[in-house]
Formats: sequence, C-alpha cells, structure tokens
Amino acid sequence: MANNNLTNNILVSNLIEDFNPQALAEGIAKRVRARRLELNLTQQALAKRSGVSLGSLQRFENQAEISLKSLLKLAVALNATAEFKQLFSVVNYQHINEVIDSQQHKTRQRGRKND
Repeated sequence: MANNNLTNNILVSNLIEDFNPQALAEGIAKRVRARRLELNLTQQALAKRSGVSLGSLQRFENQAEISLKSLLKLAVALNATAEFKQLFSVVNYQHINEVIDSQQHKTRQRGRKND
C-alpha cells in the first residue's frame, strides 16, 4: 500500500511539473545542483567553469531564476547540451495519418492563430 502511495505521489509531482513553469524551473535547478554535486564541484568552481556569475548560480539553485544564456552556459559546463538540442524539435504523433499529413505540408513561415 505504501508503495502505491509513493507511485501516486511521483505521478502527481510529474504532472504538476509538466504544467507549471515555476515547478519546471525548480526541477531543472534541482537537477543542475545534483549534477554539480555528482561532479564534486562547488558553486564557485561551476561559476568559474561556466562563465556564469556566482550570484546568478546561487539565485538559480535557490530560487530557480536564471537567464536562458546563463542556463545554456551551465549546460555546456555540465556537458548537458543534448537536451537543449532536442527542445521543441520532437513531435509526438498520435496516428499514422498525422505523420503522412506533416510530410505533405510545407514548413510554415508564420502562424495565423491569435488566440
């Protein structure tokens, strides 16, 4: 029974992170911190290695606030750029017809919807 509750808590936690920008940022910050510690780096050492100021790194790990450019610098320093290369590029198709339709249409240059 306890294992079932743990599984449910993990699923709810993942759903919250998937649809909440702040929770998503906090999850990324926790993973950056964990990776830094796996590499046995201090905050100061990672800041120096990445070119991100120590204050920015501390604010990110504590408050999950960072610029995209600084986050990318941290990813390079932590050898974690592959995830950024995949960001927004993977399409999850639900049916084979969606794949066929996507190959028949030319790539959009601009969107039409405003809502």
